Amino acid sequence: MSVEQARNYRRVDERVATSGSLSEDQLAALGSEGFEAVINLLPPDSIYAVPGEEQIVKRQGIQFHCIPVDFGAPRPEDYESFVRVMDEVRNKKVLVHCAANYRVSVFYSLYARARGEWSSEQAQAFIRSVWDPGHFTGWPEFLEKVEATLNNA
Repeated sequence: MSVEQARNYRRVDERVATSGSLSEDQLAALGSEGFEAVINLLPPDSIYAVPGEEQIVKRQGIQFHCIPVDFGAPRPEDYESFVRVMDEVRNKKVLVHCAANYRVSVFYSLYARARGEWSSEQAQAFIRSVWDPGHFTGWPEFLEKVEATLNNA
């Protein structure tokens, strides 16, 4: 099963894809699909986490990064960690995932804005193609804090 069949899969460009949770089979196929790095925003104790994901990914020679983001309480520090990792894998084909592509769509949109790749409108459209963070605790405040830093940069 291809990564493109993962929940809320979005191909951003030739280098970046985002999605929700993947099956073991999808994780095991990432190398054959050309992925060179995986960034997982799920806490390891999430019911959506795949046991042994890190080993499945690394066995294929793919870099693995986990930044556990509490869905109910995302923090600017989590986003800062995400920026550091995204910058590190900037020249690799990367899959960024979480449970439903909710965390990821917000984090990646903010990142693309910060790096001048997307306008605010493009970032909002990408997020809205997956979900509406305004309906979930913690997300409006998180967006407000991070966007304030982007607007002041």
